[in-house]
Amino acid sequence: MPAPTPYATLLGFTRYVDRTGPAKANFVGSLRKQRASRSGFNPHGQLVKALKADIAFRTGGRHLAEIVTVVKPRWRPLYEALVPGATTYLRSLGEPPAAALAQTRDALGMVGGLPVKINPHLGLRYDDGHAEAVRLHFDESPPSEEAVLATLHLMARHMEHVLPHAEPVLVDLRRGVAHRRDPAARADQIERWLAGEAAAFAAIWSTPA
Repeated sequence: MPAPTPYATLLGFTRYVDRTGPAKANFVGSLRKQRASRSGFNPHGQLVKALKADIAFRTGGRHLAEIVTVVKPRWRPLYEALVPGATTYLRSLGEPPAAALAQTRDALGMVGGLPVKINPHLGLRYDDGHAEAVRLHFDESPPSEEAVLATLHLMARHMEHVLPHAEPVLVDLRRGVAHRRDPAARADQIERWLAGEAAAFAAIWSTPA
């Protein structure tokens, strides 16, 4: 059976650029195996739904508080670690939130020759009219500067498809901190950097295990 063609989600690609040396090859190898076996499970889905519900119904964190008690016991420690920061982020939107949910769409971007799926977790449209497309970062460690730069750049690059005229935001959910683009960042330099990273990703993917 032929190996699956190189492909990455936004999360997978940004985690890749965050690694160095042999860790890059090991990470791509694990992604390739996961893709071939069609395995993978997202433990954060119920948390995202609870956060969306609190924004949509302006319930001040009630759904986030409740989800800790109803999630499967194996995921409860994870949710207990995530909910305080998620509640902090929710409150940063205003009490009640000065934003409503907005429909986003996934996009498939090409970084060099590598297809990368651009998939925000939620969209927000504020009372003043501006909008944001939001990715959530769930890891124990804060997102690195490289991960923030890559995530926000790739989301901005495809924003007309994802949520027209919106700004990209990466929320470090454990700490409730929102990262936005640095106006001084050079888009052309970021593009060259990411194209090089994508070429290396594809080369590792295509190398026999």
